[in-house]
Amino acid sequence: MKYLKGLLSTFIFTLVTINAQSQALENTHQFTMDDCISYALENNEDVKIAKLENEKDFAVMREILADGLPQIDVNVDLANNFNVPTSFIPAIFFDPNAGEDEFLPVQFQTQYNGVASATFTQLIFDGSYFIGLQAAKTFTQLTAKDYTLSKIDIIENVTKAYYTVLVSTERLELVRNNYNRLDSLLRETKLLFENGFAEKIDVNRSQVQFNNIEVELSNSERLLLLSYSLLKFQMSMPLDESLILLDDIEAIEFSYEDDLGSDFQLSDRVEISRVQVAQELAAIDVRYIKVQYLPKLEFYSTLGASSGTTIFNDMFRFNDNWFGFGVYGLRVSMPIFDGFRKSNQIQQRRIKIDQVNNRYRRLEKSIDYEIQETEFSLKTSIDRMEAQKENMGLAREVFDVAKMKYQQGIGSNLEVIDADASYKEAQTNYFNALFDALISKVDFEKAIGKLL
Repeated sequence: MKYLKGLLSTFIFTLVTINAQSQALENTHQFTMDDCISYALENNEDVKIAKLENEKDFAVMREILADGLPQIDVNVDLANNFNVPTSFIPAIFFDPNAGEDEFLPVQFQTQYNGVASATFTQLIFDGSYFIGLQAAKTFTQLTAKDYTLSKIDIIENVTKAYYTVLVSTERLELVRNNYNRLDSLLRETKLLFENGFAEKIDVNRSQVQFNNIEVELSNSERLLLLSYSLLKFQMSMPLDESLILLDDIEAIEFSYEDDLGSDFQLSDRVEISRVQVAQELAAIDVRYIKVQYLPKLEFYSTLGASSGTTIFNDMFRFNDNWFGFGVYGLRVSMPIFDGFRKSNQIQQRRIKIDQVNNRYRRLEKSIDYEIQETEFSLKTSIDRMEAQKENMGLAREVFDVAKMKYQQGIGSNLEVIDADASYKEAQTNYFNALFDALISKVDFEKAIGKLL
C-alpha cells in the first residue's frame, strides 16, 4: 500500500514538473534581431494605432464614394388629425346674397390621412464630389506614409535596445572575468602575506579592488536585466516572459567606405514622399474650391401614394382609398455670388502650397545634413572603437606582466593594482565606444532610408 502511494506521488510530481516545464517553454522566446523586429511590428501599440488610422481613412474614402452612388429613401407618414384645423372662406362663394364680411368655417382635411413615397436621387455632375474623392484617396496615401514612419521608429528603437542588450551581456561577461581575476589576486596576496612575502597594505589594496568589482558586478547584472526590460518594452512583449537573444555581437559588420551613402536617393526617405503627398493634397485643395463655382446637376424621381378618410380602418384599404402620384426631373444648382468667400479660400490654399514647398526644401537640406552628420559620427565611432579595442588588449598585457612580476617577487602589488585599474578603464572605454558605434550605425542606416 505504501509502495502504491509512493508511486502515485511520484507520478503526480512528474506530471506537475512536466506541466511547469512546458509552460516555461511556452513563455520563452529565442529571437534574432529580425525576430524581435517582426514581433514588435506585429504587437506594438503605436504601429497598430497607425495601421487602424490608415484603415479608418480608407473607410472615409468609401464614405465619400457613396455620395456619388444612387440614393433611395422610403417615407411613410400616417397621421390622425384628432382636431382638424378650420379655415374660413367668404360666404359669397356659396351664397351670392351674403355680405362681404360674412365667412363660412370649413375643414379641408380628413381625420386620417397617409402618404407613402419612395425617392430616387442620382448625382450626375458635381465637381467638388470628384475632387473630394481624389483628395480622400490621396489622404489615405498620407496616412500610409505615417504608418511606414511608425514602423521605422519601432525598428530603430528595437534595434538600439537589442544592441544595448548585446553590449550589456558582453560587459557583464568581462566584469565576471575581472571578478574572478581579482578574486584570485586577493587570495594569492593574502597567502603571500600569511607567508611573510607581502605587506598588509598589499592585501588592503587588493581588497579595495575586489570590493569595487563586487559592486560593479552587481550593477552590471542589474543593467543587463534593465536592458532586457527595455527591449521587451520596445517590442510590446510582456516583461514576465523570457527572452533569449541568438545574435552574436562579433558578427555585426561595420562599413567604413568613404562613399557609404553614395547610392542614396531622396525617394528612399519616407519623409520626402510624405511631403510630396502633402504637396499634392494642397494642390487638390485649391481645385476643390475652384470647382465649387461650377453647377451641380442631379436627377431625382419620387413615386408614392396618399390617402384620406374619416374611418381609421379604411386607411388599409389600399385599392380604394390610396391614390398614386409621381414626379421626376433634373435639379441644377449653381452659386452666383458668395461675397468673395471662395476667392479668399483659394488665396489661403495657395499660401499653404507655398508653405508646403518651403517645408520640402527645408527637409531636403535637413536630410543632406543628417546623412553627413551620421556618416561622420559612424566613422568616428568605428575609429574610436578599434583604437579602444587595441588599448584594451594592451592594458591586459600590461596587467599580465605586472602580475607575473609580482608573483616572481620582482614587482610590487601597487603596479598590479594600477595595471588592473588601467585595464578596467580600457574596458569601459571600449564598451562605450562599441555602443556608440552600434547606435551610430543605426542612425546612419535610418538617415539613408535603409532601416526598413
